[in-house]
Amino acid sequence: MTAGFREFEFDLPEALLSSLIEAFDQMEGAALTHDHLAGIPDAQGVYQLLLNDEIVYIGKTDSEAGLRRRLSRHAFTIQHRANLEVRHVSFKAVRVFVFTAMDLESQLIRHYRSKATVTWNNSGFGSNDPGRQRDWTAAKPASFDILYPIDLNQKISLGLSGRVKVSEVLQALRRELPYTLRIEGAGVKRLALHTDFDEPMVKLPAKHMSVGDLISIVVAVLPNGWQATALAGRIILYKEHVENYPSGRIIARS
Repeated sequence: MTAGFREFEFDLPEALLSSLIEAFDQMEGAALTHDHLAGIPDAQGVYQLLLNDEIVYIGKTDSEAGLRRRLSRHAFTIQHRANLEVRHVSFKAVRVFVFTAMDLESQLIRHYRSKATVTWNNSGFGSNDPGRQRDWTAAKPASFDILYPIDLNQKISLGLSGRVKVSEVLQALRRELPYTLRIEGAGVKRLALHTDFDEPMVKLPAKHMSVGDLISIVVAVLPNGWQATALAGRIILYKEHVENYPSGRIIARS
């Protein structure tokens, strides 16, 4: 070794990972509710979701889709699910001011998988509507939608009562449901009305109704040929007569 000289290599990714793990392990989780998320910045960072204090999901977000926005989306997604008590879901989030080229999400998952199941990662949790072609694909037994299928018995308020156009009911349902209601001819962002929705009216009571009852009332006044089907993670409304949707249950037919 040359006098007065030495080499030193600092492993920044490993140091960052170790510091994040320590930060997470020292934190207490908070309930995944909009009240708790109000103070979270829309900034880049990493986060954990916990079910009954067990880590089930690890995610990372940049500043464009910040922590508050991403966690709020997850808080919405876990609503109206069978086998899942919302009050048992909590989160931990860490804002990270400097990201390296390392894949923090994968590294954290790898670390915690030695101690926890992290079952919601790679289960379809938080995914967008997979589209029409996937309606005939059987969901995997360990997928989020199979473990926690949508609950049609959940009551919902649309802010509507009396005689209302079918189109208004469907628009309100698409806006309020915490999962996809896909309708034949409808776009992702707006309802491109089928001509069969132009005239029918439904009578809604002032009290809250279950999602299943609302769908049945709507379909009952449509022209012949419409079918509402509950798949594991979404509802589809098409002009069809199909019996064999994997992981599907027919709600109503006109």
